[in-house]
Amino acid sequence: MTLNWQRRRWEVRATGDGGPGPNHWDERNVKVLPNGDLTLSILKRENKWTCAELFTQERLGFGTYDFDLIARPDRFTPEIVLGFFPYTRRDIGPDTTNEIDIEFARWGNAKSPVGNFTVWPAVKEPGITQTSHVFPITLMGDYTSYRFVWTPKEVRYEARYGHGGKGTLITSWRFAPPDPEKRVPQNPMPLHLNLWLFQGKAPADGKPVEIALRRVLYTSNT
Repeated sequence: MTLNWQRRRWEVRATGDGGPGPNHWDERNVKVLPNGDLTLSILKRENKWTCAELFTQERLGFGTYDFDLIARPDRFTPEIVLGFFPYTRRDIGPDTTNEIDIEFARWGNAKSPVGNFTVWPAVKEPGITQTSHVFPITLMGDYTSYRFVWTPKEVRYEARYGHGGKGTLITSWRFAPPDPEKRVPQNPMPLHLNLWLFQGKAPADGKPVEIALRRVLYTSNT
């Protein structure tokens, strides 16, 4: 299934089983509301918990990526994972390479901070692994914005209260390694948005989850 949203064509992940998780994915868990917001849901359907994912048909490269989120990731149970990320393809590199993540996840540990900024390397070599900045979030409302700026030499991240990338700063991180050609992805990739369950485990509170995105904006810097 495909949909048009934010002036781009998106592929919705087909209904079926697979990673990460593993989970059961359902096309019906991705919706565009009448007001233009995009929603992703984790829902129990036919006695099975189902997740959501979509990605751009176009490969996007160096530039600024902005996300305006309507949700409370600080209240996520330890199983819930929400991610925004360009992701590798076979002609670019194997899994665990070429990925730039904004993720909200506790990875099964209720005591872990929920915010994660991560860069997966451009190449798979011994000693070259992902690098992350992990941070706590305590929100006062449902509206936050996130940004990463991706260049050939670095990735810069920001998280802010409110929408539009102009609110009070929550945290920032700059990843600028001395060998960026190995550690910073160098090729355009589809942008993914997903909401899923760590290790495929049901939400601890047994409740469905829904998040909304008001804006996902890519601005090329090339």
